[in-house]
Amino acid sequence: MQRRHVLSCATALCALLGPQGNLWAQSAGASIALPTGKPYKIIAPSSPGGILDLTSRLLAKALGERLNQPVIVENHPGAGGALGIQAMLKAEPDGRTLVMGSLGPNAANYELQAKLPYAYQDMTAVIHVLSMPDVVLVNPKLPVKSVAELKAYAKSQPQGLSMAVSTSGSSGHLAGALLNQRTGIAAVDVIYKGASPALTDLMSGQVDYMVDNMITALPLIRGGKVRAIAVTTKERSQDLPEIPTLIEAGYPDFDVSVWLGLFVSSKTPAAVVKALNAELNKALSDPEVRKTMAQQGGSPIGGSPEDFERFVKSEKLRWTEVIKTGKIKAQ
Repeated sequence: MQRRHVLSCATALCALLGPQGNLWAQSAGASIALPTGKPYKIIAPSSPGGILDLTSRLLAKALGERLNQPVIVENHPGAGGALGIQAMLKAEPDGRTLVMGSLGPNAANYELQAKLPYAYQDMTAVIHVLSMPDVVLVNPKLPVKSVAELKAYAKSQPQGLSMAVSTSGSSGHLAGALLNQRTGIAAVDVIYKGASPALTDLMSGQVDYMVDNMITALPLIRGGKVRAIAVTTKERSQDLPEIPTLIEAGYPDFDVSVWLGLFVSSKTPAAVVKALNAELNKALSDPEVRKTMAQQGGSPIGGSPEDFERFVKSEKLRWTEVIKTGKIKAQ
């Protein structure tokens, strides 16, 4: 009996200790322990001001309040999101460091990039955060108010047009490449390290047009700084009900959306992934979080890690086929 009592105590003690011997505590509302003692971190693989950054900061605040611990955001722009993923993978795989993933680095880049510094198997899906439309934007000084007029204007310019790309491999990049293929528009891609510098150059006329996500484009559209001429999803956006879809503009089956989700290292304990998912689902259910996302043009998703994993796999297969068919290249 005494030996059994000692073993029971040892088992209970091990359940409270993390891999580094740190004490783990029950997170509020979760049935599984999450690590404490150090700040949590969400890595945004972009410059400040873009969708990855803004969404990371929104969730960091909500998650920090739930865990009663600091959750900081670090920006690691560049290399089509690869630098941010590398930063996450170099951290201790204890669940404290997450990366805000998206279509480019977590689905398209496996076909777009000849060589990546990470593999699909290096990451574990935690939660599907949001979805939103992309929107086709032009400099408001251009004589262009529709996709047909953009096509006609491009043909009138012997040197072609310039298309801003916020991040290589992003949904905007791929949607823009598909738009150019379908319309026959000749354009030079100008690659940036985030939406903010790309939109700045679009507003100033340094580039002619771009495809960007709603969260960063909407304030500029409403302020008359850029002009929206189409959305990339199969249905019109509730935020821009007057703007037609590309399907309505005459390009069937054109349906591209922005999606974001959080990932951790695949070495992270499954119990921690489950606990993080539970807390993040509650954060996404917060009325203020949902209201802010809606105001920025996004729809919160949530769900289980398995739900998100299935979605990411389907996106990877979809874009592999599109990229191969269109011979789209990363730049």
